[in-house]
Amino acid sequence: MPAAAQHRRPVTSRLVRRLAVAGTGVAVLALPLIGATSASAATPTVQTATTLGYSNTLDGWIRASLAVMAEHGIPGSYDGIYRNVIRESSGNPYAINLWDSNAAAGTPSKGLLQVIDPTFNAYHVANTSWDPYDPVANITAACNYAAQRYGSIDNVFGAY
Repeated sequence: MPAAAQHRRPVTSRLVRRLAVAGTGVAVLALPLIGATSASAATPTVQTATTLGYSNTLDGWIRASLAVMAEHGIPGSYDGIYRNVIRESSGNPYAINLWDSNAAAGTPSKGLLQVIDPTFNAYHVANTSWDPYDPVANITAACNYAAQRYGSIDNVFGAY
């Protein structure tokens, strides 16, 4: 058969086929990267008294907080935390102050160490809950604040 009579594919068909093959190759190469990215972005476990192996009691919350504080270089002692917790909330993690100047301004003090939301958010410690009523998160954030402001929760003997 003469060359003029042979069936020829249009140039656009060849171009489309090459792009399709190249696109498939890129997609196949990208799959491991996509999987690795989502797998490495796994959320770490929130540190609570129970996840750290302590009891879900005031004693356990303080001990768990001290463990988290040690990981982050935040100073404080069991006695200093306990003294302030008892004064601020009597050990009730759901305590809320609805009568002081903070409450009147719309930001009531919450939790074991009576922290207002802006302070809790500013001094939150990584891998603890973002719930200000969570005992370990509340104690740890308050101790972080007290360390920055007073050197340690051990130096706090009144409302702070």
